[in-house]
Amino acid sequence: MGAIIDRAKAAIDRVNALGDLKGKIFTEFDEDRILRAAKTAEDLVAANPDLPLAGKLVSIKDLYDEAGIRTTAASELLKTAAPAREDSEVVRLIKEAGAVPFGRTSMSEFAYSGVGLNPHYGTPGNVFDPEGIPGGSSSGAGVSAGLGLVDIAMGTDTGGSIRIPSAINGLYGYKPSRLSVPRAGVLPLADGFDTPGPLARDLETAISVFEVMSGQSVPRAEDKKLRIGVPVNAFTNDISERVKADFEMICDTLRNAGHELVEIDMGFVAENALVTRDLVSSEANAIYAKDFAALETCGDPYVLSRLKFADSLTKDDVIAAYAKRTDVISRFGAAVADVDVMIAPTLARMAPKIAEVEADIETLNPLMLRNTGMLNLLDACAISIPVGVAGETAPAALMIAATHGRDKTVLNAARLIDPLFD
Repeated sequence: MGAIIDRAKAAIDRVNALGDLKGKIFTEFDEDRILRAAKTAEDLVAANPDLPLAGKLVSIKDLYDEAGIRTTAASELLKTAAPAREDSEVVRLIKEAGAVPFGRTSMSEFAYSGVGLNPHYGTPGNVFDPEGIPGGSSSGAGVSAGLGLVDIAMGTDTGGSIRIPSAINGLYGYKPSRLSVPRAGVLPLADGFDTPGPLARDLETAISVFEVMSGQSVPRAEDKKLRIGVPVNAFTNDISERVKADFEMICDTLRNAGHELVEIDMGFVAENALVTRDLVSSEANAIYAKDFAALETCGDPYVLSRLKFADSLTKDDVIAAYAKRTDVISRFGAAVADVDVMIAPTLARMAPKIAEVEADIETLNPLMLRNTGMLNLLDACAISIPVGVAGETAPAALMIAATHGRDKTVLNAARLIDPLFD
């Protein structure tokens, strides 16, 4: 047996030791399929040991097509769907890079919440609190990587679904520029927002996955002192005391390292934040409206209510929402034109308990999505990185962002910022 197969077997044993938690993390976990994939990767890497993801174990969110497997979006509705005929483009690319697909991860149904609850499979706690939400929608992805079951978890991000579980589980989560990575074979929720991307336990692995997905290389830029935008009137307002203190500490550390921090008024973003709700619901409604009768009996009631929200919008409302989005994207570009990147807390508060969210999801889901969702409104690229805090078990999470297409700038800024918090 080779090293990759041995690693896969050891990881399978760890998953099987999880008991009931296994079924909350994975919607499908076929040991034989994993071992066949490990054998294929073993042979591939033997012929080319320099493959960028050689031997990495990668969990796959149940939105990505894998040949011969049903893509269910963790929904009862799609459990009898026809199996995918071929791998999604992202899965194909990571396999060609030497990675081993390692189970399909659970998620909020149809990827339509930021908290990660799923009534069909159950909801896993996060890696720091078994009673705390895992973050969504890529809940199983975040927990599978956070527990070290895999090296990489593939997620998707429509309103924050990569960065939220990354923030909660102490991971690096990258939401690439939406048009920089292929979405073929990934079940859509809202085409104008959906973005595939990685969650990983270290920054360089996340960057390597982006390079594989996008076909771009991200060479290290020359060390420099950054000019960093710090938003006011959005992103940093109405945050919890813990998040406020953490962000102040982060800003002080950046200043002490010689980086320049400048305030940028982002009030116009907060004023238009609900545009994301209107457009995502409108685009998702167009996909699932035909299934509403079935979802009344087999769906997550909260997700169904979000899908149906678009029924309250007129055609003119939707047209106006698209126009507002175009405007705020333009204004964001102008606002950050003279900074390298913008930073903000990934989350407005730390992860609530699962029971809290079950009791008040209408309040807590929008709150968990707030900061990440505003950047998706802006069609930005953004990474969430973990920041250890003295005396705290769960780390803080810092979001580093820039306008669409400036992925290399964001990732190289992360390379400069991340070591300050080792």
